[in-house]
Amino acid sequence: MSTFPIYSIDSAPSQSQPVLRQLEQTFGFIPNIAGAMAESPVLIGAFIDLFQKVHAGTFTEAQIQTLLLTNAVTNACSWAVAFHTALALSQGLTSADVDAIRDGRAPADRQHAALSTLTRAAIERRGHLDAQDVSAFVDAGFRRDQVLEVVAVAAASTITNYVGNITQPPLEAQFQAHVWHA
Repeated sequence: MSTFPIYSIDSAPSQSQPVLRQLEQTFGFIPNIAGAMAESPVLIGAFIDLFQKVHAGTFTEAQIQTLLLTNAVTNACSWAVAFHTALALSQGLTSADVDAIRDGRAPADRQHAALSTLTRAAIERRGHLDAQDVSAFVDAGFRRDQVLEVVAVAAASTITNYVGNITQPPLEAQFQAHVWHA
């Protein structure tokens, strides 16, 4: 049981309120994990800046969700796995590919497999990727610079995953169908 509150726009520290408003506009609600992040205006401010840059990068939303779901599984964050399962499905990932990622396997789609494999390796090996890792990623149709963009997505995801693991926010009703446990 977490001792961290889940803030609303009205109850959050004033410096966190604009970010919560922005997330509410983006998602149509304030995710509980953002309500927990709001306790630290420094953290939620850094998160939203990185979140915006990641979503404005070179990856499609489906590719970003592949990365985010893989990162959530690799970091064993139950809240984020459920949330990104729903978003991945809404972005067109197949149920089979989503299930594979949730099970720690590579999805069948070649590019999604390359994304999932690279980000999992980067997290598990703390960034120690080798030439073979990069070559496999590039051979799947990506560019070398996108290896570094994967790091940016992992950084945004790590913020969410660690906050979820520390604060243990309750899972919203709309994500209950996607409950996951490490």
